[in-house]
Amino acid sequence: MILLNAAESRELDRISQQKYGIPSYLLMTRAGEAVADALVERFPEAATDALVVAGRGNNGGDGFVAARRLIQDGFGVRAVLLGHAADLKGDAARAYAEFRASGGKVIEASGESSLEAALGKRPSAVIDAIFGTGLNAEVKGGPRRAIEMVNSFAVPAIAVDIASGVNSDTGAVMGAAIRASLTVTFGFAKFGHVSYPGAGQCGELRIVDIGFAARAIEEIAPRGRFLERDDVRHLIRMRPANSHKGMYGHPLVIAGGRGKSGAVLLASRAALRAGAGLVTAAVPESIQPIVAAGQAELMTEPIADRDGHFDGAHAPDALKMIIDGKNALIVGPGMGVSDDTRRLVEWLISEASERERPMLIDADGLNALAAIGCEALRRARGPVVLTPHPGEAARLLGVTAAVINDDRVSAARNLAERTGASVLIKGSHSVIASPDGDVYINSTGNPGMGTPGIGDALSGIVGAMLGQKMRPIDALALGVFLHGCAADRVAARMGRIGYIAGDVIDELPAALEALTE
Repeated sequence: MILLNAAESRELDRISQQKYGIPSYLLMTRAGEAVADALVERFPEAATDALVVAGRGNNGGDGFVAARRLIQDGFGVRAVLLGHAADLKGDAARAYAEFRASGGKVIEASGESSLEAALGKRPSAVIDAIFGTGLNAEVKGGPRRAIEMVNSFAVPAIAVDIASGVNSDTGAVMGAAIRASLTVTFGFAKFGHVSYPGAGQCGELRIVDIGFAARAIEEIAPRGRFLERDDVRHLIRMRPANSHKGMYGHPLVIAGGRGKSGAVLLASRAALRAGAGLVTAAVPESIQPIVAAGQAELMTEPIADRDGHFDGAHAPDALKMIIDGKNALIVGPGMGVSDDTRRLVEWLISEASERERPMLIDADGLNALAAIGCEALRRARGPVVLTPHPGEAARLLGVTAAVINDDRVSAARNLAERTGASVLIKGSHSVIASPDGDVYINSTGNPGMGTPGIGDALSGIVGAMLGQKMRPIDALALGVFLHGCAADRVAARMGRIGYIAGDVIDELPAALEALTE
């Protein structure tokens, strides 16, 4: 599903109007009427005494159109304008005038002190038309107080285009935001609808066609996607009848350490279940027997270790020969954090990367990279993929995990720009960013995925896709969607609490098959 940012939304408006002759007020009328109709359809009992809270821009104009439609349909409605009517311009001023002409009354509230009286008694529903998709600054003053009061009503709130206070480009909450029960957006979804924390403010999302020019979206060519089945299924390559294992890649998993043999096993098993033709695990010598016994189909290579972990001084010599012939590297799960790990990751970046051999770095490999400095990835000769959770992303960018979680879209973009890598920041609705500017949000997955080893499984899945010579962005898109899809299937069968990473890995073949049906 296409995702637009604020600039692309404005451009969709502009091209539709200026190039294809669609009147701007016609678009506003359709938008506002769609909001009113959605309120009546979704919350019919709450439409009897609705309150429209309108800002001074076109979002407020949409709200006045919705209010007029409700009056025409026989519903009670009142409107509060956060500002003065004299300040309204263009289509918003026209919508205000037509609402007044239809018998509607508007209370002007220009400051915090006037809001208490203006908003008055608790309504049956609220139409939020304060801010639209262009908000890019913290909400303060009267608008912030209005948002807080609307939330305190605890009645259905219908957001016009996006919940006021949510940044449409990132999903960040700009100080305070409406808790919408339903968001009615126009033409296409926006990043803020599906990326947390904003996704948690938008409620049910309804996308309505208000008549934008069909050709306009082709001219804009947006780079954002909310990954759904149709966005990834074409990436699954059907296998000919005369297939053999040499046709489907041979990733090398460089991972594991004392007490962490499970991490390398989960990553390796996931790569096998995701369709890799062959998988080899290069592991510290002391845990090689455990890993070899843990998965019969897995090949293993013992590597010099020190105290149960890779020996950074001697491991590269052994890996030089093992890496030859492998077409993807999966680095990091369970490696531990030490000077040895850091030296090994440095060597892998500078010496083991090649144009035809992508390298995925996860878990402790990312923590080692943070100690080196993530800009070191610019030295890599081949494509690099990073799959951090918010804490790991925070260490790479030198910020807190709270900063990452407040705006994962910007964090993923920033990390991709700084490193030249394709990046996936894990979490509910994981975010993918490529150094070329693509940004994808994943739709699959459920809360039960908060379980040990689930990230190791994702590393193996994406590594298998890289080994099958997918572009990094495609490997991430299909990998994260498949990962969440398998988990959703497990949750539907077993329940959303208590399943484990191994259950998800075992479900991968069935999930792949279901995606191709």
